[in-house]
Formats: sequence, structure tokens, C-alpha cells
Amino acid sequence: MKTWMPMDGDAFQTQHGFIFYTFGYEHPPDRVTAFLKYIPEQRKQLFKLQYATRHWKLNSTALVRPKELYSYESFNGIMNGFRMHFPEYIYYCPFRNKELVCPKKAQIMKVYVPSQRLRMLLKEKLPDHLQKQTLELLSLLSAESGVSFDDFGLHGSLALNMQSEKSDIDLVVYGANNFRRLEASVNRLSQNSLSSFERRNRGEYEGRVFVYNAVKKPEEVTENYGDRKYLPLATVSFHCRVEDDSQAMFRPAVYRICEYQPLNLTSKLKNIMVPETVVSMIGCHRNVAKKGERLEVSGVLERVEDMALGKSSFQVVVGSGNNRYENISVVRSDST
Repeated sequence: MKTWMPMDGDAFQTQHGFIFYTFGYEHPPDRVTAFLKYIPEQRKQLFKLQYATRHWKLNSTALVRPKELYSYESFNGIMNGFRMHFPEYIYYCPFRNKELVCPKKAQIMKVYVPSQRLRMLLKEKLPDHLQKQTLELLSLLSAESGVSFDDFGLHGSLALNMQSEKSDIDLVVYGANNFRRLEASVNRLSQNSLSSFERRNRGEYEGRVFVYNAVKKPEEVTENYGDRKYLPLATVSFHCRVEDDSQAMFRPAVYRICEYQPLNLTSKLKNIMVPETVVSMIGCHRNVAKKGERLEVSGVLERVEDMALGKSSFQVVVGSGNNRYENISVVRSDST
């Protein structure tokens, strides 16, 4: 724990049996910004949530999961449950002027780092069918893409060692360049043994769905907690064009944009307030659009203050937790 650098997608279990996934790369001192994924079944009544019908088991603990991980309703159900029953998991962030789920590091009992979990699987003497299939797939992807095994990791139930035959293969690839190489390889292989699904970082291998997502390498992490202050201003809906997608594969996903076109009167902005970026906190909006493509976006306009430089810019956040209808979608025609 003392040497652990929390990175997006690292899983951890707390003293109360909750399983969290680390969110992003900016964390308050002695805490980890995270989202709740699995809840001990004995505690599920403490959270007003709709739960998935499937159950999981980690060692001897039966777990359940919210039916929708990133919805407005789930976010508020989780926040309210923690406020009422486990307030120590809630942290007021002065830079966002809002409460966040940020467990204390002292509450964490075990950490599951994707790269380390893959190394453990490689040492497994009696892998089950899914584990064997995972290693075969990784060998294929590594050979095709040139991405080293050292730059892969495991997410999901495989990483927690609570997989079943219903489980998907949930992979991590470290680094933006490695992600693009892997993406190109999956597209090439889709004509043979793999069937890719458009822009959802998914494929199919021998009848089983696999998912691959990007995590930054340590040298790619340039942001620090407290570098910037965020002030929400208004809800906006607009069309725009993607100018830069080099950070779109990560979480938060960042799209640098141009050609802002408001879709209603309340979204008309002074030139100085036109956003430079769209930032998605929701994982399913990672890598949905490439440079040059047009987007339709609904989200929250924020002023971003650089604390060191004393300069301000504007961005739109999708997945703020404040509104039900925040979304990013690709506009397939220029007839706007």
C-alpha cells in the first residue's frame, strides 16, 4: 500500500467488503477517487439501487452489482447510501465544490492492479478454461500488435479471481500508443478469428466477448490533484468537431474540439466561454470518435482555473452526476 500509485482501473477492497475501481489519476491526499462496483449482498439494502440479477463471490463474500454503473440514478443512490451509513467514504473536494466518493487509503484491505494480476495468471499452474482462453487471446494480440505482455493487464472478474463461464475477458493496455496499435490489430484480425464491434473497444474471440481499455503509463500522468479548480456554469447541448483525439481512450476521456454549434438558445455562449474540450467521466464514451468526426454533446459547461498559471479555460463535462441526460454521440452526417 505504501508504494501503490493509484491508477485508473485499479480495483480495491475496503474493510467493509466494498469493491471499488479507481477513477482517473487525480486523488486527494490519503484518499482515492473511485466508483463503487460490487457491494456485499448483506449490505445491498443500504443502497437504493437496481441490482443486476447475476451474483458474484469473492472468497467467501457474496457480492452484487448495480444494474447500471454510471447512471444518474446509480450515482445518487450510491452517494446517498454512503452519506447515511458510511459517511467516512465521502469527501468534500474544494476544487470541484462537491462531494465525491473517495475512500481513505487506511480503509483499503487489498489492491488489485491489472498488470500484477496478469503476472499472477501467468504463474497459475492449473488455469481454468477462461484463464487459458485469456492467455491464448493475449498471445495472439501481443504477436499481432507488437505490444509486449508487460504492457497488458487484467480487469473485471478475472482480475479479482471470481470469474465464471459467463464472464467476458476484460483487458487493459498501458499507454496511448499501445492502445492505438492494439486497436489497429483488432480491426485487422476482425476478418479472421475476431469480430470487432465498432468503436466500443470490443471484440470476440472463440465465441467470447473481450473488452480492452487504455490506462496511462506513469510517465503519461501529467495532472495532479489541486492543479485546477472547476466551476460549473450551465447545461449546454451542441454540435462540434473533434480536433484532437489523443486522450480519448483514457478515463476521463478528453476530446479537444472546434466548431461549437449550440442546439438551443440556452447553449449560445460568448466567444470567450466556448469550450475547448469535452471531458467524459463515463467509461462508455471513451474512444467513440476520431479526429475530424462530428459530435452531439449534452453536458455541463465548466470554467477551469489553472491554479499555477492563473489562467482560465472552458470545458464541457459529460457524466457530472448532476443531470440525467448527459451524453456524447457521433453525428453521422454533416447535415446539421
